[in-house]
Amino acid sequence: MSVGVLRKIVEIDEEKCNGCGLCVPSCHEGAIQVIDGKARLVSDVYCDGLGNCLGQCPEDAITIGEREAAPFDVAAVEQRMSERKAAAPEAEPAPCPTSAGGGCPGSRAQVLRPSAATAAVSATPESQLGNWPVQLRLIPVQAPYLQGARVVIAADCVPFAFADFHRQFLAGKTLMIGCPKLDDVDLYTHKLAQIFVQNDIESVEIVHMEVPCCFGLVHLVKQALQESGKTIPATVTTIGIRGDVLATAPLE
Repeated sequence: MSVGVLRKIVEIDEEKCNGCGLCVPSCHEGAIQVIDGKARLVSDVYCDGLGNCLGQCPEDAITIGEREAAPFDVAAVEQRMSERKAAAPEAEPAPCPTSAGGGCPGSRAQVLRPSAATAAVSATPESQLGNWPVQLRLIPVQAPYLQGARVVIAADCVPFAFADFHRQFLAGKTLMIGCPKLDDVDLYTHKLAQIFVQNDIESVEIVHMEVPCCFGLVHLVKQALQESGKTIPATVTTIGIRGDVLATAPLE
């Protein structure tokens, strides 16, 4: 057993923590996990005490304190990260034939236009989706549908909870989706910043669920706007898990 030493180490205020999980990917040593809805320090030996996770917490629930703790163990961190990678290896890219338009049809940027003929003969509500792909990780920074776009950035659970999503949020808009808890938040933040910089975005509407972890979407969009240096009108809409609109307000 390691002998404790007086050193700097992460402290998490569980009363303030809302379980958003933004701190998890920012800790490169894997010292923090969300357990039972709260961010927790997995083991003292994984924490280097440098505090890279501090700036990612929207609730200021993480601080650096000083107490007796087991020394930071680089070998233990390397073993832990190696085990995590082995347990959840990156998926191999699926083979995908090159289409006539170039690239994989599943990720090639496309502008989708409703079919008037389909709308005329079908009683089923028509899709209002106007772009593809929609997953933020896959959207090209200079996709043709981004110039002058009114962008909707939605948590990927929203369309399942809100039945009228297409009619109320998608008509005439460009959609981007992602999960602020399970996806790479840093990647999303930096990519959004580049999208804001390289395109004349008209407006941004953030649509997220009421659950605590989903508020991370608001935080990462704010970070991306700050990083881009752009001032873009933005609103935030919160959807309840029962499918109702709980609130709509300007992004502060």
